[in-house]
Amino acid sequence: MTRTLADMAVEVLTTADGRAKTAVSHAHAATWFAARAAGQPLPIGKASPPPFPARPERPELLPPREVPRRRPGSPAGRIALLHAVAHIELNAVDLHWDIIARFTDHPMPLGFYDDWVKAADEESRHFNLVCDRLEALGSHYGALPAHAGMWRAAEDTRTDFKGRLAVVPMVLEARGLDVTPGMIEIFDRAGDPETRAALEVIYAEEVGHVAYGSKWFNWLCGREGLDPKETFHDLVRTYFHGSLKPPFNEEKRAEAGLPPDFYWPLAERDDRES
Repeated sequence: MTRTLADMAVEVLTTADGRAKTAVSHAHAATWFAARAAGQPLPIGKASPPPFPARPERPELLPPREVPRRRPGSPAGRIALLHAVAHIELNAVDLHWDIIARFTDHPMPLGFYDDWVKAADEESRHFNLVCDRLEALGSHYGALPAHAGMWRAAEDTRTDFKGRLAVVPMVLEARGLDVTPGMIEIFDRAGDPETRAALEVIYAEEVGHVAYGSKWFNWLCGREGLDPKETFHDLVRTYFHGSLKPPFNEEKRAEAGLPPDFYWPLAERDDRES
């Protein structure tokens, strides 16, 4: 019997070890795109994704306020920063497969699945790139505690398709566009061209992931006759726990289809309330 894309997504979500999870992710992405190239796309199907993805025993997951602060001026601080990036990338793998499996009750064009399978495949490569750098620097993923709140956006939007697109790619991943240039500069100053190169790959490809979110969010709003900007503001205020903090990378956000009038009003609202 032909496996469905939703079944394959759940297999990724229920694989605990990070390297194994990303290997399954790469394999399923290759299967999906091979079928697409042959003109015989796999069925999307339906599946029941877990409420929380499988995770390895390490890292220890702590409440956000209990995760030790990173001081990237030292070698240990740069390792801690990379460890945090690896944790973000692993969560991103699961987030992208989860959106594929969780919202199959919303009929979507095959291009939607092309985009998110590609994004999940790239996030899998990002995780492995960062893990390779951690190991080259004498550490590994799991050696340090990590943020336990990374999956909260997925839990909060588990029944709201547009909310998921608004909060995950258009807020959380867009934040990566703001902060990654600073991380690249840290490793450049430290004389670590290999880590710089890995982060530059991540930075370039994350623009595409934000763009996928913006594209399909606007597409859904168009199908439902909604104003995208007003809908985005309402959903972010409903689901995003925190503030949108400048400075914003306006050039890369624009490249990804996020105009300033989407995010600046939210930041101004938070500034007034602080």
